[in-house]
Amino acid sequence: MSIDSMRERIKSEFMVIKSLGVVYGDIGTSPIYTFTIIFLLIKPTMTNIFGILSLVVWTMTILVTVQYAWLATSLSKRGEGGTIVLTQILTPYIKSARQAAFMSALGFVGISLMIGDGVITPAISILSAVEGIALIPGYEHTGKLTLLFIASAIAIALFAVQRKGVERVASAFGPIMVIWFFALGFIGLFSIGSHIELLSALSPHYAIAFMLDNPFAAFIILADVLLCATGGEALYADMGHLGRLPILKGWLFVSVALWISYFGQGAFLMAHPESKSVLFESAQMIAPAFYVPFLLLSIMATVIASQAMISGIFSVLYQAMTTRIFPHFKVEYTSDELRSQIYIGAVNWFLLICVIAMLFIFQESAKLASAYGLAVSGAMSITALLMGAIFWHKKEYLRLGFSVLSGISSAIFFASCLLKIPHGGYWPLIIASVPLLIIIVYTQGQKKLYTSFVPVTKDDFLDEYSNRYQNATKLQGTALFFARHIGAIPAYIPKTMFQNGIIYERNIIVTVKPSNEPHGVYSELTPMAEGLDLLVIRPGYMEMLDVESVLKSKNIDERTIFYGQEEIITKNPVWMLFAAIKDLSPSFVHFYKFPHQKLLGVVRRAEL
Repeated sequence: MSIDSMRERIKSEFMVIKSLGVVYGDIGTSPIYTFTIIFLLIKPTMTNIFGILSLVVWTMTILVTVQYAWLATSLSKRGEGGTIVLTQILTPYIKSARQAAFMSALGFVGISLMIGDGVITPAISILSAVEGIALIPGYEHTGKLTLLFIASAIAIALFAVQRKGVERVASAFGPIMVIWFFALGFIGLFSIGSHIELLSALSPHYAIAFMLDNPFAAFIILADVLLCATGGEALYADMGHLGRLPILKGWLFVSVALWISYFGQGAFLMAHPESKSVLFESAQMIAPAFYVPFLLLSIMATVIASQAMISGIFSVLYQAMTTRIFPHFKVEYTSDELRSQIYIGAVNWFLLICVIAMLFIFQESAKLASAYGLAVSGAMSITALLMGAIFWHKKEYLRLGFSVLSGISSAIFFASCLLKIPHGGYWPLIIASVPLLIIIVYTQGQKKLYTSFVPVTKDDFLDEYSNRYQNATKLQGTALFFARHIGAIPAYIPKTMFQNGIIYERNIIVTVKPSNEPHGVYSELTPMAEGLDLLVIRPGYMEMLDVESVLKSKNIDERTIFYGQEEIITKNPVWMLFAAIKDLSPSFVHFYKFPHQKLLGVVRRAEL
């Protein structure tokens, strides 16, 4: 084996280990609470244990292995995955404006639900691990309030370090998760040995029989069975960071460890039907001396799962900002080497407040489960719908058939999760309504604001500009003017040039139009008239755009940067909210960190 091939192999294996920390934290910590929560609802009889085990196995198979590991990861753009990628793949096939609007609505709802249900991930994961403290000898009577404060302290520490960046410690996430999955497998194998007959639950017969014998109870329980698959969507969403092959190899290892853990917990329940915390009680019984290290390991694993959720939300919202469906929040880059490592302060603290609120509202991980799963199942249903449409247009009917199967399964789980709404499931919806409201108000407000300013057509502007440029006293240097659409020149540009008489020797109109590709920055500088150029920048929608570097690459040394700044006058409560959002969010030029001394805002009054 050559040195180069050895390096490639080592790099490949490293990426597999890294995927365990980046991708599999959420689904990897689900064994902490899934069985415990399910068997609070039904008795752990032999028939029920066989049925639940079969349901868990086939839920993971259909929703994770089939829907995400096979179907979703086969659809990518330059190796990137996620809901936005699916919409970009589907876009060329869309023929009507109504279909395009429907797709946009799906994207809005998907982003909002991700945030709404995402705050439950740190809450339920960290609290379920912390509750294991009550099984340590001498700590059996630890109060609920004490456990809540410990969980809150861990959550506060987790969110507090986001601003400093986590790339330095992220390299340890993978190895920690490797140890975690081996620990799950060891505990599971030890328990399975006493009830090897449970392996027959691999047959879907037991899941089908359970649902036929207990149709109403089974439908309710499905909402908690789904907990075994939460986090499965990360296989596709994080594909661009790691590549498809490392993620698939990681899933082979993770899925086996999870199956062994669930079968081991089933075996433990057969012998100890009174168990209330299945994983931790089985770990304590198997190796009492190693229980505390295992507990600490589980807490670290839940922190890693929470970190993946936070980073994922930052990334999705950044994409929403660059595609202009979400207001520009202040973004900080936490790594000099990894531009994808970002921090959005307003979002970070909003998530922390929501997580702390969820901890003290529900107080127990079992009660938190009643609020968990609605958004996950909704996101899975949206993914299946988009994939089915793509496979239909591509005439890949085998994959279409399996996407229909996964879509029907996701829809059934979603319907089951709807029953959680009266029992706390409304909280993620309330939280999700905040970003959804912001998205709707912002997008509609931007449209209304744009129409309130009468733009100048490109031809009319060029005619007037040519006359003015020949006779005007020109200022030395180069000035930049930003425009959203070059076909219609925003009113502030002719106001600045013609009404105020501010014309530079060189004037450049800059427009930024995100492309349908995830990465890459394409720019083109073309002349429009004497002393007037057009610079079109087309960054990928997942690209961390550095406009200054683009300007330098075109040898542009700007003296002044003009941009439109709106003063909104309205008595309508909706547009008052829009005005507040505009005031609180940085403008386009501030978002991309242009030097403040060069910025000059041209104020325009708009009545909405």
